Parts: sequence; C-alpha cells; structure tokens
Amino acid sequence: MPRILIVEDEDIIRSAVRKLLQHAGYDVADAASVEEAEQNHDPEQFDLIISDLRLPGAAGTELINRAPNTPVLIMTSYASLRSAVDSMKMGAVEYIAKPFDHDEMLAAVANILARKSQPESGTDGQGVAPQSAESSDPASIMFGQCEPMQRVFTLIRKVAPTETTVLIQGESGTGKELAARALHLLSPRAAKPLISVNCAAIPESLIESELFGHEKGAFTGAVSARTGLIEAADGGSLFLDEIGELPAEAQARLLRVLQENEIRKVGSTQSRKVDVRMIAATHRNLKAMTRTGEFREDLYYRLNVMQIRIPPLRERQGDILGLARRFLKRQGERMGKPDLNLSPEAMRALERHRWPGNVRELENAIERATILCDGDVITPSLLDLDSEGGDEHIPETLVEGNNEQSRTREVDASNDLSLEDYFQHFVLENQDRMSETELAQKLGISRKSLWERRQRLGIPRKKSSGN
Repeated sequence: MPRILIVEDEDIIRSAVRKLLQHAGYDVADAASVEEAEQNHDPEQFDLIISDLRLPGAAGTELINRAPNTPVLIMTSYASLRSAVDSMKMGAVEYIAKPFDHDEMLAAVANILARKSQPESGTDGQGVAPQSAESSDPASIMFGQCEPMQRVFTLIRKVAPTETTVLIQGESGTGKELAARALHLLSPRAAKPLISVNCAAIPESLIESELFGHEKGAFTGAVSARTGLIEAADGGSLFLDEIGELPAEAQARLLRVLQENEIRKVGSTQSRKVDVRMIAATHRNLKAMTRTGEFREDLYYRLNVMQIRIPPLRERQGDILGLARRFLKRQGERMGKPDLNLSPEAMRALERHRWPGNVRELENAIERATILCDGDVITPSLLDLDSEGGDEHIPETLVEGNNEQSRTREVDASNDLSLEDYFQHFVLENQDRMSETELAQKLGISRKSLWERRQRLGIPRKKSSGN
C-alpha cells in the first residue's frame, strides 16, 4: 500500500485530503508544517509527499531538498501560480491548483505513483516510462458508459499519443479539464508537467506576463524576472481553459508559439525555443468569434487541428444515475454516511432534470442532499432541483445573514424576476461601480460561480480601462 504524507496547515483541507486518499486505499499521514513533518515522520520513507506551497516556517518546497528521493506534489492557488512554476523548477514533480476536485487529485496521485514505480530501464527509448492503463486510460479519469462518451474516449486514445494540437469544446461543467488530463497522461509527455491555465481567471493586464514570463523592470512592479507558464510546461503539455477569453495581444503571442515553437518574455528582446504540446478548451463558438473579430482566425485554425466535443449531461441520459451513484458513494464516505441510497422518485427527478450546469451541477446536488439527509434515503426534496419552467427558489437557510440581498429580491419579486433574471439585472446594474469580488459577495456566491454564470448567461466581464 503506497504511503503518502500530507503537509498542510489548514485543518479542513488537510482532513479532507487525508480522508479522500484513505478512502482510495492509501496509507496516509499528515503534518501542519515542514518542521512537524520531520519531527513526527521520516519524509524519505513515504512514496509521495503532498504539500501546500505556503506553510508556517519553512516553505513546502523545502521538502524537495529534505526528501530528495520522494516525489513532491505542490498544492497552490491561482493567486500564486508564479510560485508554483518556481517550485517545479526546484524539483516538484507536479502542482495542483486550489480549488481542485477529487478526481483531479486522485488522478494526479495515481499518475505520480505510477511513474515512480516504473523502473528506469523500462522507458521507451525517449526517457519516458509508459503509463499504466489504470492510471492513464480516459475511462479511469472520466465516467461515461453512454455512446457519446465512449466516442470521446476512443478519440482521446487515438489522438493522445500524437503531438497534434487539440481543441476541447463543451459547456461549463462537462469535464473539459479531465479530458485534457487524460490526453496528457496517455501521451509520451506523461512524465513531464501538465500546466493548466484558466484564461478567464487571470486579470487581462497580467495574462501575457503569466503565460510568457517577464524580465526585471518590464513594467511597474516587476522587481525580478519570472518564468512564464508556457516555459514551465516545456517538454510537457499546456492546457489553456476558456481560451476564448484570451485578449488580442496574447492571441498574437500564442500564435507565434504554435508557429515557431518559441516564446519571448515581456520586456525581452530575445526569444527561446520551447517544446510544448498545446491543448485548449472553450465553451464558446470560436468560429463565430472569428467572424466578429473577437478571435484571430489564423489562431483558430492552428488550434482546431483535432476537435473533441464533450457532450452536455442532458445528452448523456444513460450516465446520469451512474454519475449520481459515484458522487453519492464518495460524499457518503466523506461525511460518514456510507449507506445512503437514492429513492425511486429521486432517480426519476435526476433523469428528468435538464442539468444546465452539467456534471458539476449534479455533483453539487448530491453533496447538498448528502448534507441534508437525516436517514438513509435521498428524496427529491433533498436534491432541491429547480422544476422545469417553474419559479426558481433559493432556500432561506442558504442566504441567511445576507439581508440586503433578501430585501432586494423581495422588491424585485413584484416584477416576476427569475433567479437568472435577477442575477443578470444585478450584475449589469452594478458592475461599473463594483469589483468582481464585491459583486460575488453581494450575490452570496464565489468569484468562480460569478464567472461561470456570466459565461452561461452571456454577460461579458467589463474590460478594465487601465494600461
């Protein structure tokens, strides 16, 4: 049984990751700091160390030096992606961005342990050990028994071993990032990093610096040179999620990467060669965007060499209950309710629902029902699915304390606004005077949820008027 050491100072995250890995069959120990890890354990005796980047005392990257024979997986956030890149240059085998879903963490762990168990003599002549079918087959990362998903799996298996650029298309919440991970793990580049970037989550003013890096003094605040994410992916794969949100200047730079296999840092006069396999994803119609000038036509054709479409959940009727049972088993184990089952009425409600939020919405519904369930059976009322064509409703307990939002909703109720109508009205009315963080706080949702709803409803984020 592989032994894993978790080093994380936040109790909730440390406990959640520990339980997730224990349920997956791993022998897990944990510590709140590098010093505690060395005091209570011998890091060299573990098969894998999973560490937060920022810890009290020594940084998580210090474990790379203190346990040189043990692979280290760094956990970080989008806010510290640059530090994550630096940690990989120091020797971390991979990084995973918070917040991450459970499948992503388990896939990363399985991939690292599979690479570690491969003898060096078992490489393919190019210094890359073949991946085990269990850890790299798309069916082990993504669930799908219906015919549309089987076609997706077949396409992934065919295109993954090649160097072809891939464009993954699909609605928000369908699993585009999991498909990108499967493409990477099945490729000859599996032993190298997969760098994932959400183009919509990085401020427009920083996107070029994040992707291409910058030289010291390239702009105000550039106190030192930085390696870009494309350079960090050298030898591996770069996954650009929501590439339709990429600004025009960054599109031109990315086109050069695809054409010439070279990058030039912001503020530099010299270029350097990179060897990166590009995987892009979007929920938008890039072809239509080329007609309006929002997306470069030459870049579109460079990206759209091979296209993989992930079907929305409403087109995967045969997978809905299978996915629901997988999520229910996982959530039940996490929350100490292993005997939970879906009632026949709940199963019918799941199959009838349209799932505009796709697999992510289904997972959230199951998690919510698991929390609220007092017995062993999940009923339709616990799932709290919006009825087709009916009035949308948010339980008062979920917005408790947000009195200002409640009063606003009561005033707007006279205008018969649905939840989506209210969201659109509120954002358009207030986005000129509020930041994204303030909008999300007023709406009682996360910044990520705000961004996803903007995409679903077609409300573009207001462009900054800065430099």
